[in-house]
Amino acid sequence: MPVLRSGVRRGRAAKQQPNSNPIEGEAVATRTRRRRAAAGAPKNDQPIDENIAPEEARQVEDKGLEEPLGVGGGGDIGGGGAKREEVGEKPMDDCDSGARSADKAQAGEDEGSTAPLPERVQVGGSPVYRIERKLGKGGFGQVYVGRRVSGGNTNDRTSPGAAEMALKFEHRSSKGCNYGPPHEWQVYNTLGGSHGVPRVHYKGRQGDYYVMVMDMLGPSLWDVWNNSSHTMSIEMVACIAIEAISILEKMHSRGYVHGDVKPENFLLGLPGTPDEKKLFLVDLGLATRWRDGSTGLHVDYDQRPDVFRGTVRYASVHAHLGRTGSRRDDLESLAYTLIFLLRGRLPWQGYQGENKSFLVCKKKMATSPENLCGFCPQPFRLFVEYVVNLKFDEEPNYAKYISLFDGIVGPNPDIRPINTDGAQKVGHKRGRLTLEDEDDEQPKKKVRNGYACNAMD
Repeated sequence: MPVLRSGVRRGRAAKQQPNSNPIEGEAVATRTRRRRAAAGAPKNDQPIDENIAPEEARQVEDKGLEEPLGVGGGGDIGGGGAKREEVGEKPMDDCDSGARSADKAQAGEDEGSTAPLPERVQVGGSPVYRIERKLGKGGFGQVYVGRRVSGGNTNDRTSPGAAEMALKFEHRSSKGCNYGPPHEWQVYNTLGGSHGVPRVHYKGRQGDYYVMVMDMLGPSLWDVWNNSSHTMSIEMVACIAIEAISILEKMHSRGYVHGDVKPENFLLGLPGTPDEKKLFLVDLGLATRWRDGSTGLHVDYDQRPDVFRGTVRYASVHAHLGRTGSRRDDLESLAYTLIFLLRGRLPWQGYQGENKSFLVCKKKMATSPENLCGFCPQPFRLFVEYVVNLKFDEEPNYAKYISLFDGIVGPNPDIRPINTDGAQKVGHKRGRLTLEDEDDEQPKKKVRNGYACNAMD
């Protein structure tokens, strides 16, 4: 019981100097009692019972667990960020993300507000933009609408000449800028504009901030789910699966893994444009290389139980265990994302307290694909079984995963709720497998084991 030992040590230290600072000693004793009470409280070790009071549990979650932005790369570039902005500053909650402890996550957010934002922005040869409404905020940055001061085509909303763009600010003292421009810039240099990744038109530094000028995008999948009474049709989620797998395949082919796949980081195109049904993956602040850029070989396996990267609710078991990220982790997080959108809830939601990440990991490891995907169509269960059994350096069979969902979506691509043209183009390049070809190959079940690191430590 590491919490109890910590409390005992602090209690002894306070006892040695009883008269040095009575107020401080009383505060330490109070903290010790609180920690002991928290360690002994059974409610912290159990998730909210959704069978007894599902509505009450959902109301609790709606206040702070389901809406926040992750602190991975600093917000998104969509237009539905009003509600995210309210709750985006809560550190390491069920939807929080980052590779650091809760107090560091909060500090990272505070860093971005130490200097006022400029009223106007011009970087990297861009036009002059006036900062308007806020779109979102994360641990490393914040995103605003930038309106072009002069010129610009009001009818063109998706090119460098558009009247409105998304401006992403990251303070020079944030963790992502320790060695100069944000790590995210390097990732966008490699991936920007590829299938499912928004384009960065200009970037540079102005005052204390690094700034990216990007395409404006529409609502996130979380926004769509939340505004649809917490439900999504099977066809909608199947289309998301097809396109999301294709986006990850393209990203992985460039040598990167995203590291924070979740509904908040998938955005649709701007409403009223040709891209309004197109899916985009944003927030590349936690992206890492799975393939060495110089040798072309897979990175080496490592495990650091004190390091957690991602979002607690959607992170892979391997991420909880502190293992080096690889392609399998993005796909496992996508599987949890799809089940959440389809069922409206995951079995490990509702844990509270300092040991939440540990408890969530244990629950994930103990939940079989059959129980996770109860009442879901068979393709979703098969997808979960395939991806949770991938080895560290194994090449995922993207074509097979996509083919699982081909039978669910409608035959006419033009009327599908999500545009799957990108997946079809990628599929033509590598050849599409069918379920009949793979009938003799079933996912092998295995027991996942290991000791879960605590993202709150």
